[in-house]
Order: sequence, then structure tokens, then C-alpha cells
Amino acid sequence: MRLRLPAERPTEPPTGYKIAHPVLSQDGTRAGFTGVSLGGALPYGVLDDASCVYGRRHRAPARLCDCGFHCVHDRAAAEALLCTAEHRAAVLLEVRVLGAYIRFERGFRYARQRVCTATVGPCSCGAGAVALADAGWGRPGWQALAPACAGCVRARTSVPLPGFARLAGHGLRVEAAAAPSAAPSAAADAGLTVEGELGVPELMAEAALLQARLDWFQTQLARLGPPGAGAEGRG
Repeated sequence: MRLRLPAERPTEPPTGYKIAHPVLSQDGTRAGFTGVSLGGALPYGVLDDASCVYGRRHRAPARLCDCGFHCVHDRAAAEALLCTAEHRAAVLLEVRVLGAYIRFERGFRYARQRVCTATVGPCSCGAGAVALADAGWGRPGWQALAPACAGCVRARTSVPLPGFARLAGHGLRVEAAAAPSAAPSAAADAGLTVEGELGVPELMAEAALLQARLDWFQTQLARLGPPGAGAEGRG
């Protein structure tokens, strides 16, 4: 006799939490995420359907396979994953579990999801992030991004937090977590929740990003010296 779990019919989509790396398409027109484990080779959008990572034709999530999106019930459990060295640059996602799902003790495996909120951690230097910049790796057609402050962006490919939300679409909210050494209000001043049109805080973040790039270019010009100096020195 084969035992079956009771079917659930929730009135609202369940909420779950997971971590992922933000990614930017090669042409810079789309934004999404890529997982940190089994499905990491398949970037996904804010609203997307799961597929079998093994290339099988069954619908995800299949009971006899590991395919499907994965998330945990508890936000603290997802945040704990950000402590590991390989996941320090990942972001925390709050998702809505859509379609068919299989419930486990710690989370869900499911067919479809909507990413509602992406919480971006601090820059590697410890300052609050105002942008997502080139992380130095990626997937075919997608460039991985990591949190960056205004001082560390420099000339790297980057997207301000508001810009990433706009490119990802579907009402995604992007929030900057407070830096460990900053006051609780610093995250609101630096990143803020982004949805819809740009406001003063979002424009300030983009201005800080542009200023950081300008400072970097001025530093490089100062190293070269005044025009013609190099030619005189060689003479």
C-alpha cells in the first residue's frame, strides 16, 4: 500500500526564503538570479517556472527527482547560509511559492515562484551597498554581480540597486541591508526599497555611483601627469 501525503490548498501562496547570486544579461537589458546549489547553472527571472536540471521531460517538482525551486520556511535559516565563504556575496530573497509544491520539514520544493524582495548585504569592505557590481564570474550569457559601495565600484560593470529592480521587473523590491558598523538608518539612506519611479534617495544612490567613477578616472589622470609630460621625460 502506497501512503500519500495530504493535499494542501492554501488560500494564499506560501512564503519562503532562499539565497541567490544576482546576475545581469550580457547585453545589460535583463536582470535575474542564479542559485547557489543544484540549479546554479540555470539563471531565473523574478517570475519563473522551474525545469528539471537533469534534462528530463517530467514537470517539476517530480517526487523521484531533485528538480524544482527550493526554499526554506525560516528567514533566519536562509540568512545563516550567507555566513559561509562561498555565499558571502549572495543576496537574500523572499519568494512566493506558486503552483505545485512538496512540503518538507525545513522548506518547499516547488514548480513556480515570484521573487518579491531581494535584500543586498554590505560591500566586501564593510560599507553599505549602493550598487551591484561585476563579481568576476558568471554563466554563459550572464554576468554575476556582488554588492558594492560607492567607493569600491570604480570602473567595474555595475547597476545601481534601483536600476537592478527596474531591469528585473515584476514589482521586485531591492533593499540594502544595514552595514555592520553603520547605524540602523544607514541602509535606508544608501539603498532603500525600490519600486516604481525614482525618488530622491534613488537618485542620490546613482549620483554617488557616478561620483565614485569620476574620482577613479581623476586618480588615473593624476598618475599620468599633465599633457606632454611623458614625451618630455623620454626626450
